Amino acid sequence: MLQATERDRESNAQVVITDEEIFDAHVGGKLSVGPTAPLDTQHSLSIAYTPGVAQVSRAIAADHTLAARYTWANRLVAVVSDGSAVLGLGDIGPAASLPVMEGKCALFKEYGGLNAIPIVLDTKDPDEIVETLVRLRPTFGAVNLEDISAPRCFEIERRVIEALDCPVMHDDQHGTAVVALAALMGATKVIGRDMSSLRVVVSGAGAAGVACAKLLLAMGVPDITVLDSRGIVHTGRDDMNSVKMDLARRTNPDRRTGGLVEALDGADVFLGVSGGVVPEELIATMAPGGIVFALSNPDPEIHPEVAARHAAVVATGRSDFPNQINNVLAFPGIFRGALDVGARRITEKMMVAAAEAIYSVASDDLAIDRIVPSPLDRRVGVAVARAVALAAESSDWE
Repeated sequence: MLQATERDRESNAQVVITDEEIFDAHVGGKLSVGPTAPLDTQHSLSIAYTPGVAQVSRAIAADHTLAARYTWANRLVAVVSDGSAVLGLGDIGPAASLPVMEGKCALFKEYGGLNAIPIVLDTKDPDEIVETLVRLRPTFGAVNLEDISAPRCFEIERRVIEALDCPVMHDDQHGTAVVALAALMGATKVIGRDMSSLRVVVSGAGAAGVACAKLLLAMGVPDITVLDSRGIVHTGRDDMNSVKMDLARRTNPDRRTGGLVEALDGADVFLGVSGGVVPEELIATMAPGGIVFALSNPDPEIHPEVAARHAAVVATGRSDFPNQINNVLAFPGIFRGALDVGARRITEKMMVAAAEAIYSVASDDLAIDRIVPSPLDRRVGVAVARAVALAAESSDWE
């Protein structure tokens, strides 16, 4: 029997989750569609469907902008994946990715008040993915790209943004980066550090690692070293794709070479999004009072209790330890805020606003074991949506 444990923050009790519970909860999927208009009389049926619906269709045909008012498309998020990089499971294909996409849609509804539909595509061809979403554009109002492997995810996101006139975000990139930034705000506040003085090591140069590094650079973190499976990303290497080469030009100001040993020596922050393993002896070489975010799931790069022997603040992506860095803190509110004001793009300014809003919810009672709010905190989605909407109204997203 596979078992998972989750520690309840209030009671500190251990809850055992069995295979049977997990599979029973997924029988028939996790989503359903229900009507918002009454359909229980002949009169109501004639209004919601034929003949009444024809009047609405004629009106939309004459003025396409009316679809925003008289259909759900304008506030419907398409959660799109090709199943090529699902959680820590890797390339498991579209059918196996569908339970994850259904869960994502449920979170949109629960924490953002938005309807969402999962769309899993049986292709890894960027041209086909982009063309499919262009053809489906009348159906939805925003696109959440999900679990698409790097480096294809960068091209696909860029091209979908260019092709569509609605908010598009690859959550594995930007949702992770937003919540990691919010957590770093909380961590530095708790230990009395300034982000502008940090030396940060990002382990992983895939979707999440690249986005985290770029957002930290935008926030003024001056010294970031990024590693991939072959070591430190630097301009002297000739084995990198264009995304990593661009990152090499913008990071590693001291021109370090080598691997984790060289990168972690004296570092203030370790941000792991690689799925690799970091030995305790390397964490021990970090600067005193350091910060460790071991975010790979289900197995963090280093066990939180081991990391805590050397670091002042430790966070993971897991729910059974304090400081869970969970994307649900970000994406429902980001899309809600963007759609509330009719934004056509999700900008860096909006992402920073989202991170600041997440941090603001936790700021009243920050602690070593609470640098971000609980993923269950209902205030977060509201705060993020409001902050993103304000940022969108002053952004050049046209």
